[in-house]
Amino acid sequence: MPPPFSEHEKKVRDHALLASISFLIVLPLGVLIPRYMRTFTNRWWRFHALINFFIAAPLVFASWAMVVSAKHVAPPRPIDHHRRVGYAIFSLYIAQVLVGAFIHFLRVPFLSIGNRPAQNYLHVALGLAILAMAGYQIHHGLYEEWEERTGNIHPIKDSLKHAWLALIITFWALYGIGLVFLPRQYKQEQEAALGEQDKETS
Repeated sequence: MPPPFSEHEKKVRDHALLASISFLIVLPLGVLIPRYMRTFTNRWWRFHALINFFIAAPLVFASWAMVVSAKHVAPPRPIDHHRRVGYAIFSLYIAQVLVGAFIHFLRVPFLSIGNRPAQNYLHVALGLAILAMAGYQIHHGLYEEWEERTGNIHPIKDSLKHAWLALIITFWALYGIGLVFLPRQYKQEQEAALGEQDKETS
């Protein structure tokens, strides 16, 4: 029978759990909501902001706090690949929240590509990049980092690895399917832009 989890293992485990919930469930849901809802209702942004900031942010920061506290109950380690990627994801998440706030609260009409502000494209690309990096990072944690940090005294269950794969496939499949709404979205944005031009000229 394996020994109980050490204090370090508990913190690493909790970090992994919080990060996985954040980047495999909560944030993907926040991405899928506008992909599917924005062509049918103007209220999509409320749900998008609620999930990506008010729900995801506490989880992301708690995950970060867990891994920081884990360093204080274990021998010092040099900054490794997993930690570097983690720093990048955490920094990009903060940048993404700031870009989202900029898009919503500050309108910059001269920075546009077609009928959409350029920062909107940045927001989408950054969000997908974060989720792709997070998917890789969690895979690395499941298959390599946990064993390196703990000696694999408590092996990762296969069910967790299967859950990772299922969530990754589900998100990217749903996002790809949701792209069928892009023509409708662009048409609505074009009509809205023409409506604004008519108001200005009338």
